[in-house]
Amino acid sequence: MKKKVVLYTDGACSGNPGIGGFGGILIYKDIRREYNGAEAETTNNRMELMAVIVGLKRLKYPCKVDVYSDSAYTVNAFLNGWIYAWKNNGWKKADGKAVLNTDLWEELYALTKQHELVFHKVEGHADNELNNRCDELARGAITEFRKTLPKETTD
Repeated sequence: MKKKVVLYTDGACSGNPGIGGFGGILIYKDIRREYNGAEAETTNNRMELMAVIVGLKRLKYPCKVDVYSDSAYTVNAFLNGWIYAWKNNGWKKADGKAVLNTDLWEELYALTKQHELVFHKVEGHADNELNNRCDELARGAITEFRKTLPKETTD
């Protein structure tokens, strides 16, 4: 029997594109694990996807996962079945244009074969404590990443 896990995620970007961060919270019974990360040149949508991917990759066994995200981009791809149509159409949208972020969609799709996922859309920047914490984690990753960058000189 698969363990039931809850995953809250969020992505953020300072400039779009720009420095991006992601954050997540994995919950199993009374165990809660937080994670975050950042990239130098990315987009908000890529960070939203990375938040889910990194969380799922942290699971040691196949699980039933309820994924909570404020990203319509991420959640609707599953709830509306877009990801399956994109994959069947060679990662092209209905209009024939290439799907953006195909590398991450392919990785996330592969993870759906390991885990049973149910996606839930939550209101962003509202009164959802765990979504707000994920936003803090994502923004914190951006702040920490900035500290690693060389200082700009003013001449």
